[in-house]
Amino acid sequence: MSSMHHVAGNDLVLLQNGAEYFPLLCADIDAAQQSVYLETYIFAADGAGRMVADALQRAALRGVVVRVLLDGYGSAELPQPWVEQLQQAGVQVQWFRREIYRFRMRRHRLRRLHRKLVVIDGRVAFVGGINIIDDVSAHEQPSAPRLDYAVRVQGALAGQVHAVMRRLWRMVSWASLRRRGKDIRGQVSTDGASQIMLLLRDNLRHRRDIERAYLKAIAGAQREVLIANAYFLPGRAFRRTLKQAVRRGVRVVLLLQGKVEYRLQHYATHALYEQLLAAGIEIYEYQPGYLHAKVAVVDGQWATVGSSNIDPFSLLLAREANLVVRDAGFAGGLRASLFDAIERDALHIDATHWRRLNFVARALMRLSYGAVRMLVGVLGRRRH
Repeated sequence: MSSMHHVAGNDLVLLQNGAEYFPLLCADIDAAQQSVYLETYIFAADGAGRMVADALQRAALRGVVVRVLLDGYGSAELPQPWVEQLQQAGVQVQWFRREIYRFRMRRHRLRRLHRKLVVIDGRVAFVGGINIIDDVSAHEQPSAPRLDYAVRVQGALAGQVHAVMRRLWRMVSWASLRRRGKDIRGQVSTDGASQIMLLLRDNLRHRRDIERAYLKAIAGAQREVLIANAYFLPGRAFRRTLKQAVRRGVRVVLLLQGKVEYRLQHYATHALYEQLLAAGIEIYEYQPGYLHAKVAVVDGQWATVGSSNIDPFSLLLAREANLVVRDAGFAGGLRASLFDAIERDALHIDATHWRRLNFVARALMRLSYGAVRMLVGVLGRRRH
């Protein structure tokens, strides 16, 4: 486990993978006295799911208000007996857009709750990319743990997380009662000069907050940009900003998915390799397991950890939450962890990668990229 960093009145601990995350999360839930709010995309019926479910039930049984918000698609395989067991213990469970299985193709029904947030008593929060699922699922190959991160926050920022989660809970409650309510939000810091910020991505006021934070940090980079992202399919503006950084003499390093998880996105990302490599960007692919991280470090001073991928689906359709921290100690710890993964577990993709591919592989990548862009074009049409 990483050391604690004190940033602007908050104590931060960087957590890598479920082995560090779940024991600390459950210990904090066991210490809850008033309330526990939990939002997740995936809540799996496995060992990690049982550990967290048991902690939630223990809290509810001793009188703590426990509210769990699950994505209707990502958590669709959670067995009904698990849900009923939570509810019988007093845990309140709601679903975000569970009607995904009963829909006619409408864009608004494809919007997902992808953020992974927990807040306990309004004083301790967890922000990151780790779902409630074992690091290695029984059906997955390879069998190495996913690489992922979360941050434990104790301090004033936890109160902001609490307010954000309470408001979304109320909005989903109104929707379930077929009432029309506004998606009201509290004040979430987006001041670039702040040392610590909670950034949201939604379909109203915060559509581009996370993307803009990335672009601003990269545009201001002087030495190094390090990005680890599970599903990396940036738009033109993002790619242009990365290339401009390289031209200024900045080292740009990408740690990307090495294993095929979702074929369309995987091959679409590979279609970008030629231009990224030609621009002088370094690309590494994580090999032992699935990469699930959505993190970045700029100049060893600026860091972000959260749920948002750098792809059009996260940036157009999903509710996301990222923590941004300006602190050399915290950023240095994340940087060291990522470079350790690169040195031990990643394959360097060199400039000859594209030239070694045959015509069929190149065509598949280009077709995949075209299919993704076409789908984004259809889904991204705004309705005011």
